[in-house]
Amino acid sequence: MAAALFLWVLPASADTLRVATFNTELSRKGPGLLLRDILRGSDPQITAVMDLLVQANADVVLLQGFDYDLENRALSAFADALKANGLPYPHLYAAPPNAGLRTGLDLNGDGRKGGPDDAQGYGRFYGAGSMALLSRFPIAADQVQDFTHMLWRDLPGADLPQEDGNPFPSAEAQSVQRLSSRGHWVVPILHPEIGSIPILTFHATPPVFDGPEDRNGKRNADEIRFWQHFLNGEIGQAPSTRFVLMGDANIDPNKGAGRRDTIRALLDHSAFQDPLPEKPTVNWPQTGPMRVSYILPSAGWRIIDAQVMPQIAAASRHNLLWVDLKQ
Repeated sequence: MAAALFLWVLPASADTLRVATFNTELSRKGPGLLLRDILRGSDPQITAVMDLLVQANADVVLLQGFDYDLENRALSAFADALKANGLPYPHLYAAPPNAGLRTGLDLNGDGRKGGPDDAQGYGRFYGAGSMALLSRFPIAADQVQDFTHMLWRDLPGADLPQEDGNPFPSAEAQSVQRLSSRGHWVVPILHPEIGSIPILTFHATPPVFDGPEDRNGKRNADEIRFWQHFLNGEIGQAPSTRFVLMGDANIDPNKGAGRRDTIRALLDHSAFQDPLPEKPTVNWPQTGPMRVSYILPSAGWRIIDAQVMPQIAAASRHNLLWVDLKQ
């Protein structure tokens, strides 16, 4: 990683916050394998991901596509490796996700149980491809709002899938189906100059890989629409200070599948600024460049700078995004 050390983006000043989000695609084929690969220290993808993080030099980083384990061993090992390369993140956060959480029911309507799509969120094992937060500043873990357990049907105006006028795939499935495919978190970061900064984050399901009932398309839209209800005070406690929403919404506002009006409504919400409009953040072979990852600071921030970093194929199909913010 030595070459990357000379490519650092200039760090933010004491009263500025640099936030970043990155779908690392570091998920492995089974539990414990990501930890194994991190500890070996020779995995080219992990090295490439760390190179990008070192270059970005952000204060707070949200990772997607990072396998969760109950003791956060993989996340701790990853942070140790970053520290060894000159990028310390002493404060970490990852909560139990819905990814891979078994239900014992048929949730996708294929007539079988126990598949990755029958978990609360898609996953071949518990914690597959989840989220994690790394921070230079303390995290107020006792003040986190975690909506991961919220049932989909409890979202105001939930657009639950139907088939022939009946709940899809069944009323029993909808009685347990959670909204979040990974999670919805509000994590306060304690900045020494700025104060408490709520980080609103999620990673929505792709709005594809379903049938005419549009189960994934509707769920993707409702995972995004959750934030409008949250900001309106209908769910949880809306922020009273400047905040940042960032994560992978898995939908482009102008192209591709899905209910694009929902992400456009979020981008147009008066609570937000959009520092990287029209900037692609992923390049999938089947679709070409699309914008699916977002950093949306609240309206009270001054945006100093923002960048979608160049994609490194060895790391991920996704780009790392960062934004510099000031009071």
